[in-house]
Amino acid sequence: MPREWAEPQLLRMVEALRHESFYVTGTWTDEPTGVYVGWSARKGSFSDGAPLYNERKDTALIFSGEEYPDPATACRLRKRGHAVEKDGPGYLVHLYEEEDSTFPAGLNGQFHGLLTDRMRGVAILFNDRYGMNRIYYHRSKEAFYFAAEAKAILAVRPELRRANPRALGEFVACGCVLENRTLFDGIEVLPAASAWVFRHGSLECERAYFQPQEWENQAPLDPESYYLELREAFTRNLPRYFNGRERVGMSLTGGLDTRMIMAWHRPAPGSLPCYTFGGMIRDCQDAVVARKVAKLCGQSHVIIPVGKEFLSRFPKYAERTVYLTDACVDVSCSPVLYANERAAEIAPVRMTGNYGGEILRRLVAFKPWTPNSGIFNPDFISQLNAARVTYTELLKGHGLSFVAFKQVPWHHWGLHALEQAQLAPRSPYLDNDVVRTTFRAPDSSIVTSSIFEDNDDCVRLIAEGSPELRKLRTDRALGSPPNLSTAILRRYLEFTFKAEYAYDYGMPQWVAQVDHLFSAFRFERLFLGRHKYYHFRVWYRDQLSEYVREMLLDSRTLSRPYIQPKALENMVFGHLKGNRNYTTEIHKVLTLELLHRTFLDAR
Repeated sequence: MPREWAEPQLLRMVEALRHESFYVTGTWTDEPTGVYVGWSARKGSFSDGAPLYNERKDTALIFSGEEYPDPATACRLRKRGHAVEKDGPGYLVHLYEEEDSTFPAGLNGQFHGLLTDRMRGVAILFNDRYGMNRIYYHRSKEAFYFAAEAKAILAVRPELRRANPRALGEFVACGCVLENRTLFDGIEVLPAASAWVFRHGSLECERAYFQPQEWENQAPLDPESYYLELREAFTRNLPRYFNGRERVGMSLTGGLDTRMIMAWHRPAPGSLPCYTFGGMIRDCQDAVVARKVAKLCGQSHVIIPVGKEFLSRFPKYAERTVYLTDACVDVSCSPVLYANERAAEIAPVRMTGNYGGEILRRLVAFKPWTPNSGIFNPDFISQLNAARVTYTELLKGHGLSFVAFKQVPWHHWGLHALEQAQLAPRSPYLDNDVVRTTFRAPDSSIVTSSIFEDNDDCVRLIAEGSPELRKLRTDRALGSPPNLSTAILRRYLEFTFKAEYAYDYGMPQWVAQVDHLFSAFRFERLFLGRHKYYHFRVWYRDQLSEYVREMLLDSRTLSRPYIQPKALENMVFGHLKGNRNYTTEIHKVLTLELLHRTFLDAR
């Protein structure tokens, strides 16, 4: 389209992505090929510096996210005559020149981008092989719109501010929208591993540069060979995740996945600031154990508390959580936004153990939820049932492919986006070599539980990296010497873990009634805070009761077409009184209402 038509829309889209004062933005136009692209990035981040050009300036690349290259890549490109900077993404455009037929298949990370090649007369819109850095798109008669966030498209196509009923049912039932749909009619998500080719402004080819079958069809290894190959892939590639021009902070927990990183990274004393998210009642097990891990490794450690300050500003964080993620997570994730704001003050890069359990042990992190409070009308219940059927069908097939290529980009993406708004979250467990290797695991090495045995591959990996860290127990008492006191400690921690769940999300209604009778004794304080740092059942009942009442009993909320008004009123009164537990229902309805007020009602 002509510049005078496209540029005003582009500027409005870019402005919709300017979330913080420390963001930098820019635009780039190639009118002959019909390309109008803009971007936002954290100042000083890996993707700050767009656009990237080759020496002839006939190839341009806009890149967002992070890529973790082989250390030899820059040297190889210099030997071939390319000018490559020490840090930053400048080498990426030269990689395309060297391997244009396969680009971006050789990239390793979570990213998306747009590359234009004037010599070939094409533009390539691409993302990573997991789809973790989303691209939303909309096909109109006038143009092909794409953006990192749906809100940017909504800013210029207000007619799309309408909910997709099927996607809405999936979001409520499963906590995420399935199969690359979005909550908005007419907006879809680019499939993972896409490299869509445009020529003269028109979509020519919807190409996928990778298929999960490539990894599924590898021959399985015997247990010892698998462990050795996993160790080699993990330890060889781990240093890449600590490279770059930004300072790295370690988000430590009491579990195995962050400890594996510490065991093999072996930072110099005082060089890696560590932190753990904590609550307002007591130090949780994550904090207790992480503090010991940091001390053993010679690193500083602080607790980032999620407490009174967060609660006093909960409405802001709830609304911001829904807005930043295009309503892809519910308001229960708002503590994550608050904690990551504090983490960004320590270091702009957050190293985590995210996805370790999912990739190494094939843990399925979500399943359909069934409401039992009667707050939704029959038509909407049918959408929830349809979501359950879709989920069941998606589970069929290779278990690790479900986790890596469905669960990760659909269920985990919202939290990733929330973190990414403040800093650069990193995890070595989505490294291409590591994930490729886990597809070769023999059945005997696959653990589908969060409880591990002492001979688990992860425990062995820690022991070989750092015998001292191996001796330190985890938050569930793994690693302690096998004796009677260890067995007692494990049973105690398992009991407190389950008891905390029962006093928070999972409290049955009859227990809530009994607990209410003895509310003066505050039995929940015996269990809450031992494993989790946020406690929404009691927060909604106490500190946030006014906000819950104001939002959910508002006439706008009660008039939503899928809501049963009387049932919602009874639910709110029962939870605020304390003799009922509707924590999950409150999460869902609050999020839906914020979706309406933030996106759907703003046409």
